[in-house]
Amino acid sequence: MKAAASLIRFSTYQVEVLQKRLAEVVERRELALMALAILEAEGEAEAMRAKDNAEAGWYMIGYRQGLKMRTDTAQAKIDAAVLEEIGARDALSAAFEDLKKYEHVDANAKAAARALERKREIADLDELGLRRAARR
Repeated sequence: MKAAASLIRFSTYQVEVLQKRLAEVVERRELALMALAILEAEGEAEAMRAKDNAEAGWYMIGYRQGLKMRTDTAQAKIDAAVLEEIGARDALSAAFEDLKKYEHVDANAKAAARALERKREIADLDELGLRRAARR
């Protein structure tokens, strides 16, 4: 019983650690998505300024190239976070499965112990009844 309780505690700890890891990965992905949205908004704003100002239009080619590189970097971060999130979800799912297996084994062991105890009690009561019947 103690071994099962230890396994359950350890599995619960693993699940908690993996939940924290998943939360961190999701937060990183969301931050990268926000960064990408900001870059796109900056690009649109710069394009509007270039329309109004002919001098700013000359710099637009270089700006777009730099924006493309920053956008690609942000997208790569998003893609990496998505892949890591998938892995973290899979690991969390496996940890939950292990935890449920250990809990199930522990519950079965406890039920078997209770059934054995009931059988002993019934045997004790039967013996007591036979002794009383023999006295009469």
